[in-house]
Amino acid sequence: MDVTVAIDCMGGDHGPHVTVPAALKYLQQDPEVNIVLVGIDDAIEAELRAAKMTANTRIRLHPASQVVSMDEAPALALRWKKDSSMRVAINLVKTGEAQACISAGNTGALLATSRFVLKTIPGVDRPALAVILPTITGHTYVLDLGANVDCTAEHLFQFGIMGASLVSSLENKASPSIGLLNIGEEDIKGNDTVKQAAELLRNSKLNFYGNVEGDDIYKGTTDVVVCDGFVGNVTLKTSEGLAQMLATYLREEFRRNLLTKLAGVIALPVINSFKRRVDHRHYNGASFLGLRGIVIKSHGSADEYAFGFAIKRAVEEVRGGMLRRISEHVAELSVHSKILPKIH
Repeated sequence: MDVTVAIDCMGGDHGPHVTVPAALKYLQQDPEVNIVLVGIDDAIEAELRAAKMTANTRIRLHPASQVVSMDEAPALALRWKKDSSMRVAINLVKTGEAQACISAGNTGALLATSRFVLKTIPGVDRPALAVILPTITGHTYVLDLGANVDCTAEHLFQFGIMGASLVSSLENKASPSIGLLNIGEEDIKGNDTVKQAAELLRNSKLNFYGNVEGDDIYKGTTDVVVCDGFVGNVTLKTSEGLAQMLATYLREEFRRNLLTKLAGVIALPVINSFKRRVDHRHYNGASFLGLRGIVIKSHGSADEYAFGFAIKRAVEEVRGGMLRRISEHVAELSVHSKILPKIH
């Protein structure tokens, strides 16, 4: 299946120095993918020349005259940066010239612009940011990771529908299990919003496992973990900090003296294998679910290797029919449960 992806080449900490080489490398891996490089002409063309590459039928340049900075207010970017590389890439999805877009740029601006340009799927109040995290048994999908700080029970319910649809499209699972992140497994635990969300999930046709705790995320207890954006973002950042601390401790211990350095050399194959298993670059690419188009947010500091996984994520969502699955699941559960609010 041919897929066309629009890339905001100017976004992120590194801009075209990373996005363009990553795009060129991905084209070599998948002969059925076409890429539109969106951004400042001169900057992108310089990277293409450095790679001894020119625009062709599979990769073309689409100019944009503005760039959204990483610290720019979303409202200002939305109002004054109508020809930004970010917005132009999203517009290409709206017009059908591309089936997905990817940006490593300002998260708030990307969400605001995507929601304004693409709108949400009927039956979905708010888009949610979903990421894949490694677990003991493989991986799990967690949402929301920061797009919605304050959520109602209905929003959490919708996140469950969208998360299940995402897993179904990417992994072809008919009935993915869903867990609701809480301070305990018991039904009496949690605030009123979480309790009400649990009731909605329990009474739906979704495969609701029940409440899960923080450690269940990395145990891989469920395929999907649902939470509000405040809790999800804190969970993600805490996990990243813990991983960095453990890596630092491990390096310090192996460098402590001559004996530990020798032990480090002997253990090097195991250490390298461990690093590959937990390499965060393999999980780069968060999905804005609930929009009428596929939008992938790459980490701002992603290198060429990591950005390639964001492109892969976008292509997989297109080929898996994610938008169709979410729309069908939302419509089905709206009819049967009479719970979801209607968007007119």
